[in-house]
Amino acid sequence: MQPLQNIKCMVGTLMSKKMLDNIIKKMTEVVEQSQEEILEISEQTEKEYMSIQEELVHIKILVKQHIEKSDYLEKKVRDSRKRLSEVSKQFGKHNENEIKRVYDETHALQTELIIVQQEEQALRQKRDDLERRLVQLEKTIEHADSLGQKVSVIASFLQDDFEEVNEYLKSAHEKQQIGLKIIEAQEQERKRISREIHDGPAQSLANILLRSEIVELSLRNKNIDEALYEMQSFRKNIQQSLQEVRRIIYDLRPMTLDDLGLFPTIKKHVSTISKFNDIEIQLALHGEEKRLTTQYEVALFRLIQEGLQNAIKHADASLIKVLLEVHKDKISLVIKDDGVGFNPEEGEKVGSYGIIGMKERVDLLDGELKIDSEINKGTTIKVVIPYEKEVATT
Repeated sequence: MQPLQNIKCMVGTLMSKKMLDNIIKKMTEVVEQSQEEILEISEQTEKEYMSIQEELVHIKILVKQHIEKSDYLEKKVRDSRKRLSEVSKQFGKHNENEIKRVYDETHALQTELIIVQQEEQALRQKRDDLERRLVQLEKTIEHADSLGQKVSVIASFLQDDFEEVNEYLKSAHEKQQIGLKIIEAQEQERKRISREIHDGPAQSLANILLRSEIVELSLRNKNIDEALYEMQSFRKNIQQSLQEVRRIIYDLRPMTLDDLGLFPTIKKHVSTISKFNDIEIQLALHGEEKRLTTQYEVALFRLIQEGLQNAIKHADASLIKVLLEVHKDKISLVIKDDGVGFNPEEGEKVGSYGIIGMKERVDLLDGELKIDSEINKGTTIKVVIPYEKEVATT
């Protein structure tokens, strides 16, 4: 039940893939829009900052000019007042027009001084306002730059996370497809076994049952010769049924694998397959014939079994070479045929249940599987599985 539950979980994950894609798309759009808005704000603020800086320089020049002019007018006003005071004290020495002229000059200077001082005050106020505005703009620019950097970092992290999510979803989809194909392959295998049992042992047993009735009837009629004949046929049917049952058991799990180990089982299997299919299979086994742990022996036997079956069924090969090497820290397997081959770029199309099963077994053992093939130049399957050599315990 656990594999089915895992498949259901993967299916549930994939059903939400479209929703996740939409969320990812919207988040990406929001982040990109925020980056653009922050950049626009930063650019506008910098333009305003530059403009105010230019204006501030001009205002400072005007303030300096007004200060200088104010100082000059103050001196002129003091001199004019002094002159007016002297004229007023010596009223008899000066005529009315001259007194009026000095008075008008003093008044005009005072008026001009007041205007200049007011303008200077206004310029000073504007200068102070511009300086405060510049400080605010500097803070805005710094904040926008900082925020822009943070958003860029967030966008980078989001992009990395989205890529991981996409990789995860892609991996989940691939695993789902593999899982579904494995389930389908299991169902096909069950149908095959069911059909073999039905067409083989089941038919033989039905035939045996029928012949047993004939034997019983012959014995009742005291027809000994006919009974003996049926008994002989009876015995042949039992032998055939026994062979069929043994063959089915061997396909499911060869007893020699548990009794004798990997190397003898492979030798027997290769010999049987070669004779049955009339094909030359060259087998080379290197390494000590010590027992491996059960999971490795079963996996390696199944890999060779599936590899040979694929080569015989699909490759139309006349020669198959099998090389198995047990090293100190790894196990390597090579299955090579001289068959029709295929295009590796279209490898998924040849992703038969056998190849899928082989990949799944290799992945479970943290190994690597590589398939090299070329049209009309055969196929080579290479497997490397990490392994620390040890004697299996029973």
